[in-house]
This record gives sequence, C-alpha cells and structure tokens, in this order.
Amino acid sequence: MEAPTLRKAGSKQEEAFGVQPRRVADLGTVPSLRRSNSSLHKVRRSQNLFGNSEKQENLSSWIPDNIKKKECMYFVESSKLSDAGKVVCECGYTRQQHLEEATRPHAWQGKDWDPKKHVQEMPTDAFGDIVFTGLGQKVGKYVRLSQDTPPSVIYHLMTQYWGLDVPNLLISVTGGAKDFNMKPRLKSVFRRGLVKVAQTPGRAWIITGGSHTGVMKQVGEAVRDFTLSSSHNEGEVVTVGVATWGTVHNREDLIHPSGGFPAEYVMDEEGQGHLTCLDSNHSHFILVDDGTHGRYGVEIPLRTRLEKFISEQTKERGGVAIKIPIVCVVLEGGPGTLHTIYNAITNGTPCVVVEGSGRVADVIAQVAGLPISEITISRIQQKLSVFFQEVFETLTESRIAEWTKKVGRQAGYTAWKQGASGHQDILVRTGHASRSHDHFGHENWDHQLKLAVAWNRVDIARSEIFTDERQWKPSELHPVMTAALISNKPEFVKLFLENGVRLKEFQASEGAGRGAGAAGRTGDRPRLLLPVPNIKLNVQGVSLRSLYKRSPGHVAFTMDPVRDLLIWAIIQNRRELAEIIWAQSQDCIAAALACSKILKELSKEEEDTDSLEEMLALADEYEHRAIGVFTECHRKDEDRAQKLLTRVSEAWGKTTCLQLALEAKDMKFVSHGGVQAFLTKVWWGQLCVDNGLWRVIACMLAFPLLYTGLISFRERRLQAGPGLPRVRAFFNAPVVIFHLNILSYFAFLCLFAYVLMVDFQPTPSCCEYLIYFWLFSLLFYDPDEFGLMKMALLYFSDFWNKLDIGAILLFIAGLTCRLIPALLYPGRIILSLDFIMFCLRLMHIFTISKTLGPKIIIVKRMMKDVFFFLFLLAVWVVSFGVAKQAILIHNESRVDWIFRGVVYQSYLTIFGQMPAYIDGVNFSLDQCSPNGTDPYKPKCPESDAGPSPPEPPVSPARGVQAPSVRPPAPTESKLEKNEEAALLSWEIYLKESYLQNQQYQQKQRPEQKIQDIGNKVSTMVDLLEMESLKRSGSMEQRLASLEEQVAQTSRALHWVMKALRDGGFGSEEGIPAPAPQKASEGQDLEPDGRQEEEDVGDTHHVNARHLLYPNSHVTRFPVPNEKVPWETAFLIYDPPFYTDDRKDRGLVDPVGNALEPLSGISYNAVDGPIDRRSFHGVYVVQDGLPLNPMGRTGLRGRGSLGCFGPNHTLQPVITRWRRNQDGAICRKSIKKMLEVLVVKHSLSEHWALPGGSREPGEILPRKLKQVLRREFWSSFQNLLTQGTEVSVPGPGRSAGHAWGGASSGGSQDLRLPLQHLHACDPGMSVRWQVVDRRIPLYANHKTILQKVATLYGAFY
Repeated sequence: MEAPTLRKAGSKQEEAFGVQPRRVADLGTVPSLRRSNSSLHKVRRSQNLFGNSEKQENLSSWIPDNIKKKECMYFVESSKLSDAGKVVCECGYTRQQHLEEATRPHAWQGKDWDPKKHVQEMPTDAFGDIVFTGLGQKVGKYVRLSQDTPPSVIYHLMTQYWGLDVPNLLISVTGGAKDFNMKPRLKSVFRRGLVKVAQTPGRAWIITGGSHTGVMKQVGEAVRDFTLSSSHNEGEVVTVGVATWGTVHNREDLIHPSGGFPAEYVMDEEGQGHLTCLDSNHSHFILVDDGTHGRYGVEIPLRTRLEKFISEQTKERGGVAIKIPIVCVVLEGGPGTLHTIYNAITNGTPCVVVEGSGRVADVIAQVAGLPISEITISRIQQKLSVFFQEVFETLTESRIAEWTKKVGRQAGYTAWKQGASGHQDILVRTGHASRSHDHFGHENWDHQLKLAVAWNRVDIARSEIFTDERQWKPSELHPVMTAALISNKPEFVKLFLENGVRLKEFQASEGAGRGAGAAGRTGDRPRLLLPVPNIKLNVQGVSLRSLYKRSPGHVAFTMDPVRDLLIWAIIQNRRELAEIIWAQSQDCIAAALACSKILKELSKEEEDTDSLEEMLALADEYEHRAIGVFTECHRKDEDRAQKLLTRVSEAWGKTTCLQLALEAKDMKFVSHGGVQAFLTKVWWGQLCVDNGLWRVIACMLAFPLLYTGLISFRERRLQAGPGLPRVRAFFNAPVVIFHLNILSYFAFLCLFAYVLMVDFQPTPSCCEYLIYFWLFSLLFYDPDEFGLMKMALLYFSDFWNKLDIGAILLFIAGLTCRLIPALLYPGRIILSLDFIMFCLRLMHIFTISKTLGPKIIIVKRMMKDVFFFLFLLAVWVVSFGVAKQAILIHNESRVDWIFRGVVYQSYLTIFGQMPAYIDGVNFSLDQCSPNGTDPYKPKCPESDAGPSPPEPPVSPARGVQAPSVRPPAPTESKLEKNEEAALLSWEIYLKESYLQNQQYQQKQRPEQKIQDIGNKVSTMVDLLEMESLKRSGSMEQRLASLEEQVAQTSRALHWVMKALRDGGFGSEEGIPAPAPQKASEGQDLEPDGRQEEEDVGDTHHVNARHLLYPNSHVTRFPVPNEKVPWETAFLIYDPPFYTDDRKDRGLVDPVGNALEPLSGISYNAVDGPIDRRSFHGVYVVQDGLPLNPMGRTGLRGRGSLGCFGPNHTLQPVITRWRRNQDGAICRKSIKKMLEVLVVKHSLSEHWALPGGSREPGEILPRKLKQVLRREFWSSFQNLLTQGTEVSVPGPGRSAGHAWGGASSGGSQDLRLPLQHLHACDPGMSVRWQVVDRRIPLYANHKTILQKVATLYGAFY
C-alpha cells in the first residue's frame, strides 16, 4: 500500500528530477549575481551537519507506516532439519524464532503450510544506517522490506529519505553468485570501465545482489579501489545491493525496531555456512523479506519491478527530459543468469556481456555477431561442453534446445571483449538501445543525443550519432543546444556549431532570455534566462540593461542574439562557453572590450578573493583578445583598422571600441601602437603630426604666419588653398585648442593673482569684473558633460571635475562675502584659498607632458598609501596632545588654542620642536595669558618656571593628488550598411586568423606538446590492442572462409567423380568418401537448398517463436532455427496447447483441443464467410488440425487468433506522391518520395496502416471506416479492387495451427486532404507520413511499405 505521504511529495519529486521552478525571481534586485563555490560548499556542509538528526527522526516516523516485513504466523514442522540439526518450520525458521502466537493452537491446525495464507506483513524492524565492524567508519543505508512492497515506495525512500540523486543511468549487474576467477587484465578493465560509467555527470546507480560473493564481490572491489584512489571531490559511487533477508548471515545485528543509527554489522565468512554476508563496499542495501529462511532468489521479482519502475521515470537535466536508461552487465553466470538476461532482452533492456568472465557470458560472447542461422543446437552443444564441463552430462536435449533459443536472441547482446573500452561499450550500447526502442522517426536519434548530452560524452556523440547514417538539420539541434548551454557543456556547443547550428537562428527560434535567472522553461522547451546588471558601457551613460526592451515580467532580447548569449555566459561565469560564443560574434573587438568592462564591474561586487582574481584575469584575457584581433587588422590595413575604432556599434549601445576601452580602463588596448597613431591623428586634426610644437605656438601668437607655410597640413587643398580654410582648420585642431586653453588658463591665473594682490578694492574694478565673466564662462565650456542633469553622476565620477566644482563653489562663496562690506576681509581670504585650488588644476594639465605626467601619476598613487600612514600617525598625535594639554593647561576654553595645543604642537613635537612652556628654558610670562583672556597668547601652564611663548605655527605642506590623463574624445563615424558589412566581414576574417595563430602558439608550448605526445601514445596503445584483436578476428574469419572453400571444392570434386562414375568412367570402389564436417563448425548436414530456405524463412518467423506468448502467461516450447521446418525431425518437440477464450465466441472457432467440434471446418477452401486459403499455397492438415506453413512455433492451438488456419487481414496502403509548394514531386537520392496514410491509437506507441480484420462480405476493413467519411467508402472500394495486392506474414500471435497473414491493396497518388478524414474514436489520430525506413510503424507494416516502395520505384 502506497503511503499518503507520497501523494504530497509531488513538489519534492519534481525537485529531485531537476525540474526548474515555474516562477523565477528577478535577479536585478539581488545584490550579488554570482556565488563562489567555496561559499556554496560551506552552506551545504552546514546544512548536512544540522539536518542529520532531523532526517533520522523523519525516517523513523515514515518507515513503520510505509515499509513492512513478513513474519510466519503458523508453525508447521518440516521434514528437513536445519544445519545445526534443529527442528524448523516449513518457512525455515526454528520454533524460537517465531512469534509466540505462531506456536499456539491455531485455526489452521492440521493444514498444509501456505505462504500466501500463513505469512503476514507487519511494520519492519530493521532500517537505518549500517557500519561494518573493523572496516572503517563508512556509513551505508539499509532497510528490510516485504517482497510485495510497491517500487514507487522504495524509490521514494531512496530519493527522498536516503538523499540519492535521480540517476542518469541504471546499471544492473548480474552473473555468477559463487566466487569465480577473472584474468587480472580483464578484471582491471572491467573495474575501471564500470566505475567510470558510474561517475558520468549526474551519477549512475549500480544495482547488484549485495552479497560478498561472486559478481557482487567483484563490483564491490571495483568500488573500493576507486574510492581509495580518487579524491573527495569525485563523489561516492552509488552501489545498491538487493538481497534476500532470509539468506543474510548475522542479520540479527540489523534488527532495531526504532532504527539503527548506526547498526554494526560483522562479516563472518568462515561461519556463514550456506548463507552469505553483505558486501561492505556497497553503499545501500534493500533486504527483501518473504518470511522464509535460507531460500535464495526471493529478491529477483522485486528487483525486476524496481528496475523497471526506475527506468520509466523521467529525469530533467540541463533543460532536457529523458527517461532513465538501463543496461544489464553480465559476468559469468549459470542457467539462472541466462533466464534473467533473456527476460531483460525481452523487456527491451540492453545487455553487455563480459567475454572471458566464464560460463554463460562466454557462451553468449562466442556466438555474438554470428548470423542467427548459424546459432544451431550443435554449436551451442559444443560451447556448453567447453564452458560447462561439470554439468554438461546432465543437460537434456530439451534443455540444450532452450539454451539455443535464448542465446539466439542476440539482438540485445553486446560482447565486451578484452582490450575494449568498457565504459564506452556500456554507454554506446545503452544509447543504441534507447535509439532502437524509441518509435518516432528521427526522435529516436534525438533521445540518443539527449543521453549523450546528459552524460556529457561528446566522444560518443561524434562517433555514434553524428555519422553519415543520420543527417541532422540545424533546427533539430536547437533543444539540445539549449540544454548544452544551460548545463555548461562547451564541447557539445562546439559540436553543434560544427554541424550547422547558427547562434542567430538558434536564438531567434528559441526566444531565449526571458526574466532573470539561469534557466527556465516555456511549455516543454527549455530556454535561457538572463540576469542583466546595470553596467555602464560608455561616457554617454548607456548601460547594459538599457540594451533590452522592458516588458511586464521579463527582459526581452533585442537585435543581436550572439551578444545576448555572450553576456549570459559572462555573467554566469562560464568561461569556455563565453570563448566559443565570442568566436562566433561579428563585432568581436567591441564584444571583447565589453566583456572586459562587464567582468571588471562584476569583480567589484565579488566577495571571494579567488573569484575576484579569476574575473580580473579573464577581463585581461578579453582585453588581450581585442588587442590581438586589432593587431591583425592593423597589420593588414591601417585605415580600415582605424575605422573599426570609430565605428558606432548598434549592438553595444551605439558606442565605439575606443569608448568601451576608455570606460573599461583597458589601458593596454589604448596604448596599442595603432590606437595611439589614431589618437595622434585625431589630436593633430588636419595638421601634419610632424609639425613642431614651437611652430604651433608661434602661429597661435601670430596667426599671419599660417600664410607663410610654416605649418603643414595633411590635405593638399589646405596646403595650397586660400587662407581662411587654413586658419579654420588650424584653430579647430585639438592640439591648438588645448594649448590655447593652457595659455588662457595661465592668463586667468595671472589676472586673478593681480586682483588679489594689487587691485582688490571695496568696489570691484574692471579687472575683477573680467575675472567674474571669465570664470562663469567655464561653466558652459563643455555643455555635453555638464549641461545635462542625467550626466551629473558620470561627471562627478572624475576627481578633477569635483575639484573644478569645488573651486567654483568656493569662488561663489568668496564673491558673496566680498560684495558685503562687513565681510570684505573674509571674502578676500576665501578667494585667496580658492586661488590655490585653481592652481592645483594645473597638475591635470601637466599630465599630458611626457616628462611631468608619469611623475604626477606616481605622486597621486603614492598619496593614497601615505594617507593610511598619516591616519595611524594622527591617532598617536591626538592621544599625546590630549594628555599633554590636560596635564599642563587648566580649563582652556578657547577652541582655536585647544586645537593648537592638541594637534599642531603635538605634530611639531614629532620633528623635535618642543614648545617653550614645556622645557622652561626660555619661557617668559609675557608670552602667555594667565587667565586666557588675551586672544593672541596661549594660557599659561600650571608651573612655577617662567614660560616661554611658543613660536608661530608653520603650515604643513599639503599633498596634492596627481591627475590622470583623459584623452580627447575620439570621433564617431556612422558608416553605410554595405560599407559596415564589408568592414565587419573583414574583421571576422582577421579574427579567424588571430584565433588560428593563438591555437598554433598554444600547441607550441612545452606543456601542450607533452600532453599531446601522451595522448598520442595512449591512442597508439589502444589502436595496437584493437589491431591485435582485429587481426585475430580477421584470421579466424579467413580460416573459416578457407575451410568453407575447401569444403565446397571437396563437394565439387565429389560431384565430378560421381558424374564420371555414372558415365562409365571408373568404378565405385576407388571413390573416396567426403570427410564429415566437425560439430564445432556449427554447420548442419542438410543440403544447401534447405539451409537457404531456412535463412529466408527465419526473418519472417522470429516473432512467432518468442518464448512468452503475447498478452498471456503461456510459455512456448523453445524452437531453434534449424528445427523450424516440419520436415526436420524434432523428437522432443512437445509444445503446450493454448486457445484464448475470447468474448466474441460466435465469430471464432471453438475453444479446446477436441477434434469433434472442428470436424466441420473445410481447410484450403472458402468455408462460408471465412476464407481458409493461405497465401503460401496448400497447407498440410494433420490429425484434423492445419499445420503452420512457416514451420514450428512452439505452441499448439490457435492462440489469441480467431480461426484455425490462416487469419486474413487487409492493410490498405493509401499513398500519394510528396509534393512541394509548387506542386512538384519531391525527390531523395534521385527517387521520388511517397506519403502514406497512417493512424494511431492513443494507447499505442506505433502508427499503423488503417487496416485490420474485415466483416464477412465487406471489402473495407473496420479501421479504415473509422477514419474515412461514408461518402468516400464506395470510391475507396473501387481503388482497393484496382490496386496491386501484396502479401506478407502476420505478427507474433501465430500458433502451430493458426497463423496470421496480411494482404495489402495500394492506391497511388491519391490527393486526399485531411479534412476529408475523421476519427470516430477521439483517441484515434490520422496523418500523412513520409515513407522512410525509420518511420514509426509496426515491423510487418514496414515490410508492406518496403514492397510498395519497390513496386513504384520510390524512395525507402
């Protein structure tokens, strides 16, 4: 019974499957966009520490209500004794081990023991944590549960209470339960391969029998070796042991009614007897209880159900939802193992058989790859005699036939040969199985690709998926491309880009970038979500967030999807993805500089030091990329490279590369020779850069010199043209404007100093008014920066702008005081101090000098460090000053003198200048005021010595911050679309050249060369091993071929000799007899014609010989391929009789094997409304029952079919030519393409032809009538009568005396729109399907379509 708790666990299971929340918070309000790995690790560790006790309490309360055990409630003495000679019950337990009520007189007294009645469920008493005594402190999980426990409850326990992540692969290991020896090399390869598969991203679960013996011991030792050799970060391998509770030795140690936390388990292999110990290297144990003791195999049904349930679950990882794949790995094993893996293959589970491990595994591996016709009883008998020498003599012929049948089902087997890559074989086999068992055309390949992405195995994708067998369209790769981006798998992103995915088309189709966060979903399609920080990109104030159009609830992408993906990758700290996307960007220089800016801004918010350094290093790397691409461009063409610097990039907020570099403070890029050459050109305007500075200053002071040719211009028209354009070009040059500003500023300072020292009158003079006008004109000097309110914040970010504003405000304050007569003197003081601030502005001007500029910058940086030293110095000065003032001066109330005594005089004491009233040598009372009434004298100290007046204070030197250079704003150029496209194409071409050079340089590094050599050596070793295997296999094939040729030659010679003898040449005595073939060759001695007939018929008669009859519990008698024909003797053939009891008894033949009710049936003729003639011709009727003309099926009777003999069905193949929009017939591989009408029921995974059984006297089948309007019935009847008839065998429901046969009538190029079709059943779907070998149809329907396509010469 499933607990009610499970009904409420939907959200938890959804979270466990990796489903993203439906609502995503807006990260624009989150202060930190990213979180370092170290901080996440600390949070998780603290959660684990504080959550263990709570988890134990929850587990102790949940398990008794949902997990049960089984107890025998009725003691019946068994005829057998225990190993200790004690009397036991039929369940295997002693009387003392039963409950008290089981030994009392009971209502069942005298009855036989029945496990269904006498074993009852009750709350389990064994669960919790398990620790193996003496083997370290490794803690595992265990639970004892009933064999009837629902798999959903167990799965809930494992994922929710045991904390296991949902696996991305389920590995079921089966094989020999007893210890066996493996070759050391095979053991090593198997262990490495198995654990490597388990360590695939997302983790895999390994499920075994859990005991410390046989294959379970091998798996445990593999996990142990990995744990000892791996680091802590690689994580624990999840190994689940499913064992029988009644066969576990020392299981009493595990019984704790309230839970063992932990329970100590002792491994005692010497005293275990016929029981087994648990393996200490498993991490989790599921102990299946049926109430008995010492009976093995109890766990197998529950393990099968659990594995099937897990494989039906859906896991979502990286935006891709996949069903959990399962693979069965087989080592050694006996008959039980063969039965287990046969059932697994029947259920669609792929099996990997380890060759060389022994017994069953070697038998299967030896015949794997052979044609089915060659897997004969004689071959299997020979293999069994080799690998099962001990029990071969006890095997009956029927048992060998059954083995032959099961081994022959090799469609799901893969032999893991020695020398092969184990983990590769397992994953590839699982992927192939997932592909072959998915039923929707190209979607089967999609599922295999999704598995490869979930496992992060790009090597499998390259070798097994992106092959010539499947041509991928870019649109088909978009969902997995999104998953690769979300789950940060750059190798897959590269692979998809190599196979035709274009980022622009990808983003346009996906509509990526909604809301804020890392990932999300719209319906069933994953999408990227973008957190957009508010980062400014240029001096105009354009921010990163302003690039996106706002709409309610999300941020929508605009014009450039590659830019948006690049921003997403940078913000999500996905370095390799960002590199790949940047390589695909068009405006790559601007993109690299923008990335540098974003990373530097994000680093300011990062708290983790390591992450901060990584961001800054990555920002430098993108700056170097911009420099590298620009260097390539500048080397090829300087003019076009300079256009790239000034081109306005629409994608990056209508900014230029230079503006981005300046805003990001990428000084290395700005200092590049090409950039400096361009800035020099801009600096000199239309003047030649080789003009001397003295010439410029001379022409500034006397502009008529321009007419003398003293200044040269770059353009010839200005050099030889009229004077006015030359004057205009000269004075518009930035270098001239700058020097004019310098001269103007010097003139302003000189006039200001003159007014302060010479001409400062109560009433302002003309010179003073001129200063006022001059100063306030500076406010409007740069209206672009200061005239707009939205630029105020950007303007105040510069130190020199703040100094300007401070000087102007101080000037206004001094002017206000100066105009008030009572405050004339304070106003003069303020204006004098303001003059100092204006003089400091000269330092910013002088930074442009090659000599003074670096020194000023050095002083500016030095002052920042000196400030911290002065702060520490101030602490000592103030503390000393306060103590000195309190000791010497009593109750000083004047603030100015307190400041002088506490701060100033203490500061002078550092330099050895002691105040006179402290040393008392030259102290005089005339120099101080006894009561502190004289404002110009300090207060006298409390001392009898004559004080000496202190010297006047000297103002300390003020440190001045050095300005930084701000280059002149570069010009912007708006290019035409064609010119801009050509310029960007040229940039992309040179970017590819730069990337190739980078890759070449990377390969030339010694470390990379050593790594490449190591990889090549490993590859060569693998190739040599594979080559040796191929050679041995090729040699075997050549020997087999040679033997076959010799045998053919022998038969030909024998025929020649026989012909010569018949012609009278020679006598019969001298004719040598041909040597018989060995049994090991596996060849039957029937004539060649018989073998060929068997091969042809075998392909159509496989489904009818499956051991388990469809939709029933009836098991067929195993029929090997060579025993299918009725003519072949099969003495032990004893098939069961089975006839289904159908509801429509009036329409079917009688039930049972009695011949009297069947005597009235006329075979090989039309029997009333039933046509009992077969497409195969006249069939044999033996003992009143018809024989299947295809041969033996392993079953007598008619099975679930309605009639004895042939059961005809009609499958109409309604086709039309596939046409394009222009009406022309589409072609593929030169051949025309067909479309066929197919239907599908909602409960079925396959599409089918609209056919089936017909009513007596009717032409149209029932299913076709369901999808066709009644007015079209007559026309379709005519089409079917005129169509070509094709016959094929029926499906796998055939029996020995009843078989199915399908005939099909085709109608060609029927232009029937879907609106003329309808489905009476709402669960029925109908569509036109392109005819292709990968279409999702039933196998026999595909055979019909293949014949129809061949008939019309169409593509298939």
